[in-house]
Amino acid sequence: MKNEAVMEHVDNVDLQILRHLQNDGRTSVVELSKRINLSPTPITQRIKKLEQTGVITGYHARVSPKALGQALMVFVTVKLRGTDEATLEKFNAAVKPVKQILECHMVGGGFDYLLKLRVRDMSEYREILGGVISTLPMIEGTHSYFVMQEVKESQVLPITINKAKKA
Repeated sequence: MKNEAVMEHVDNVDLQILRHLQNDGRTSVVELSKRINLSPTPITQRIKKLEQTGVITGYHARVSPKALGQALMVFVTVKLRGTDEATLEKFNAAVKPVKQILECHMVGGGFDYLLKLRVRDMSEYREILGGVISTLPMIEGTHSYFVMQEVKESQVLPITINKAKKA
């Protein structure tokens, strides 16, 4: 409900701002105002509103995993012994502090969670799997999938701007 309420107040100008900031979060307000054809003050106000309402959740630099010696990406599926709320909360709490786990998603289907890990090498992966994940008492089983080639990776959401609707 809250997200739907926020989207009611996001117009085409906001969507243009979001599109530009997603592609380059360092785009200046002056550059945005030129691209969108709106003066800097309303652009700044709109960005602040998008941040305050949680549409913009943060800014970051994309860092090359290979440059930092974390070239191996592994996806791990996790099946739990049970899916009661206490078990789910314990699992969630156990994986959050593990810095090599970049993403953790509860999913529906043949397993309960999908984890995305970034590690130096197979040895570090084995430490995480054997020393952290597999030691959790609620784990029934895991399967690992090693990425051989990264074909596409993006955090950029598709933003469609309605041409007929004016801001």
